[in-house]
Amino acid sequence: MRVGGLASGMDTDSIVKQMMQIQKMPLDKLMQQKVWTEWQQEAIREQNLAFSNLRTSASSLRLQSTFNAYSAETAGSGSAKITTTAQAMSGNYDVKVNSLATPAKLTSGQILKADGSAAKSTDAIGVAGKITVQGTTDITIDVTATMTYADVAKQLQEATAGTEPALRVNFDNTTSRFFISSKELGEAQNFSLAFTNADGTDNPDLGKQITGTAQASVASTAATNGSVTIDGITVDGLTSNKTTINGLTIEMLKVDAPGSSSTVSVKADPEKPMQQIKDFVESYNKTIEELQKQIVEKRYPDFQPLSDEQKKDMSENEIELWEEKARSGLLRNDPVMKSALQDLRRAFMDKVGGIGDGSINLLSQIGINTGDYREGGKLFIDEAKLSAALTEKPDEVMNLFTVRSADGDGVGARVYDKLNDIVKNLSTQAGSPASSVDNSTMTKKLRRMESEITRWQDRLTNIEDRYWRQFTAMEKALSQMNSQSAWMQQNIFGGM
Repeated sequence: MRVGGLASGMDTDSIVKQMMQIQKMPLDKLMQQKVWTEWQQEAIREQNLAFSNLRTSASSLRLQSTFNAYSAETAGSGSAKITTTAQAMSGNYDVKVNSLATPAKLTSGQILKADGSAAKSTDAIGVAGKITVQGTTDITIDVTATMTYADVAKQLQEATAGTEPALRVNFDNTTSRFFISSKELGEAQNFSLAFTNADGTDNPDLGKQITGTAQASVASTAATNGSVTIDGITVDGLTSNKTTINGLTIEMLKVDAPGSSSTVSVKADPEKPMQQIKDFVESYNKTIEELQKQIVEKRYPDFQPLSDEQKKDMSENEIELWEEKARSGLLRNDPVMKSALQDLRRAFMDKVGGIGDGSINLLSQIGINTGDYREGGKLFIDEAKLSAALTEKPDEVMNLFTVRSADGDGVGARVYDKLNDIVKNLSTQAGSPASSVDNSTMTKKLRRMESEITRWQDRLTNIEDRYWRQFTAMEKALSQMNSQSAWMQQNIFGGM
C-alpha cells in the first residue's frame, strides 16, 4: 500500500515522478534510438523497393529481343506472316510457301447402335476386344463391352500421351462420330488403328463401333511436313508452320499457288529500342535523384523522436513540424547507398570487355553519358546520336547491352546484376517488404533494443516501488512520532 503525505504533508506523488524522470532518462534515450532505427529501416526499405522496381525495368536491357531494330512489310500473296528478330538484315526477300505442316487425322463414319439409332458418348460400346495404335510406337488398349464411347476416347488419348503420335480423341454427340487427330504436325505423326480379339484375330465388329464400318484396320489421313522457299533456298521437313530463317520469323498461313509468292521488305526501325532505353533512363534518373537528395539531406540532432508524454503537451501541427525535422537526414552519407550509386555509375560507363576496339563498347559512343558527379550519376541522352547508332549499327548496340562473355558482360547485363546485388544487400541490412521472413541486421538490432527496453521498464518499476516503500516507511515513522508527541504533551502538560 502506498501512503503519500498524510503525516509529512509532502506531495509524495510529484516527488516520486520527478525522481523517476531522472531515472527514466536512459530509457527515454533508448526508446528514441529505437524509433530512429525504425525510421531508418523504413527509409531503406522504401529505397530498396525503388531499386527493385528499377531492376525490373532494367531486365529488358539485357535481352536481344529488346534491340530488334528492324521491321518487316509484307506484300503479295499473303501466304505468310513475317516478323523480324535481332539478327535480321535490311533488304527485300521473296518468300514462297510450298506446303503446310499438317496433323494426321481420322474421322469415323456415324456410329449406330444395334437398334439403328445414333450412338451417344454415354452408351456402352457393346463389343470387347483390343485397339492398337500403329505409329512410331505401337500402343494397345483393352476394350470391354461395358465401356462407353467416351471411355474408349479417354483410354486412347491417355495411352498415347508422351508417344509418337500422341493423339487427341473425342466422341461427338451431335454427329455420333469419333474425331481423332495427332497433337503434333508432320509426316512422323501418321498412324493407323487395328482392331483384334483377345487371341489376336481380326475383330471387324469392334472396328465398326470405332470407324462406322466393319473393318479390321483403318489408316489416318496423311500428315505432311511444311516447306518454304526464301530467295530460292528451300527448307523442307518442317514439323511446325513457324520457322526462323536469316533473322526472319516466318509463320506459314497457306500454300502459294503456282507462280505466286510474298515479297518482304526489311528496314531498320530504331524506335522500339530507342523508347525502351529512354523509358529506363527516365526511371533510373528519378530513382537516383531521390536517393541523392536523401544522401545530402541535413540532419537535425537537436530534434529527437518525441515520446508519448512529450506529444501530450504539443498540438498536432507542432508534432508534425517537429517530426519533419526529426526524420530529416535518415540516409545522410549512408555508406551502402553511396556505394550503390558509385557501382551503378561504373556499370554504365565502364568499357564492355569482349568487344573489340573497332566496335561500339562504351555508352558514350551511342550518345549516353553521366552528368556532374554531384548529380549522383544521372544519365543524359543525345537522341540524335542514339538514333543514328540504332539505325546504322543495331547489332553493335545490341552487343553493347546484351553480350555475355568471359571478358565481361554488356551494359544491360551489368546494370541488372548490380541492381540485383543492391537489392540483396539492402534486404540483408533492413529486410524486404515483400518477404514474410525478416532476419535482417536492423530487425535483429530492434529486437535487442526491445529486450533492453523491457529490462529497463522492469528495473524502473522496481525503483519506483522502492521509492514508494521508503516514503511510506517515512510517513509511518512520522505518524508514530506524531502520535507519541501528542501522547507526551497530553500526559506531561494535561494535568497542569
